[in-house]
Amino acid sequence: MGYQTVKFYQTGTYTVGNRLLAPDERSVQAGEMRSNSINSGHRACQGCGEALGARYAIDAAMAESNGQLIAVNATGCLEVFSTPYPESSWQVPWIHSLFGNAPAVATGVAAAMKVKGKHDARIVAQGGDGGTTDIGFGCLSGMFERNDDVLYICYDNEAYMNTGVQRSSATPPAARTATTMPVGPEPGNVFGQGKNVPEIAMAHGIPYVATATVADLRDLEYKVRKAMNIRGARYLQIFVPCPLGWGTAPHDTIRMARLAKETGMFPVFEAGYGEVTGVLKIRNKTPVEDYLKPQKRFAHLFGKHAHPDMVARLQAIADRNIRKYGLLDDGGN
Repeated sequence: MGYQTVKFYQTGTYTVGNRLLAPDERSVQAGEMRSNSINSGHRACQGCGEALGARYAIDAAMAESNGQLIAVNATGCLEVFSTPYPESSWQVPWIHSLFGNAPAVATGVAAAMKVKGKHDARIVAQGGDGGTTDIGFGCLSGMFERNDDVLYICYDNEAYMNTGVQRSSATPPAARTATTMPVGPEPGNVFGQGKNVPEIAMAHGIPYVATATVADLRDLEYKVRKAMNIRGARYLQIFVPCPLGWGTAPHDTIRMARLAKETGMFPVFEAGYGEVTGVLKIRNKTPVEDYLKPQKRFAHLFGKHAHPDMVARLQAIADRNIRKYGLLDDGGN
């Protein structure tokens, strides 16, 4: 990727001692001047990946825009847990849109700032995978097609978590949700459906498209800051595990995000004008089974009535991602 790699050596851990670095080498989160854009007091579940992703992303956007940021937020988990009326955890100008029109509202805000001559004001729209890949998909495509000067961030937890864990078009095959029950010969969500929105965004030929996970703070911050220095439509999809909807332990959120990347289930890359320009390589290729087993939404694939054939199909999807994006080093396994 395009950012400077800082190596840390600490046996048996991924801990990053940012405060031991020079100030210009620290992450935004380790800096004393971080904006704390989403502050304490919100009501997210313990271990919520979306709360982490929003804090990381918006703090980085605030840093790169010198605080000249306006956020438009679609209805969903992030909006509900951060703004229970009449309270708010947001420390930035923040606008709540409908479930499906955040890209359109953000476009209007960007146009208003341009008319008022406030060219330093930068606009971020954000929503979950339901509000992005399903309900807001038409507005998002329109934003891309017009190349509106908005960074859209999708916090992808792979289902409609706020309304009871229903399937979205980002829900992986075989996953259990309230609308894809683990019954029948092929339990869980069906194979062959859904949308790959990063690739759809690339097909629009917009200036910047990227994916990231909450497991790699520096990569996430680098991509947000890069996007904030580009004019036009930009899209960032951040992988944010949901302990409640996935049936994982709250302390495993970062681990699950890392496994999604290390298995190839969630390829991490960036692209410009429709072409992939960089990928985050897999450090230690891991079997998909190691990613699935800690999640109760995939429990029906194991145990007494196991479905090894479905696990193999999921492994094939991960392997295809690895080949397609070149996620292994030349000498990797």
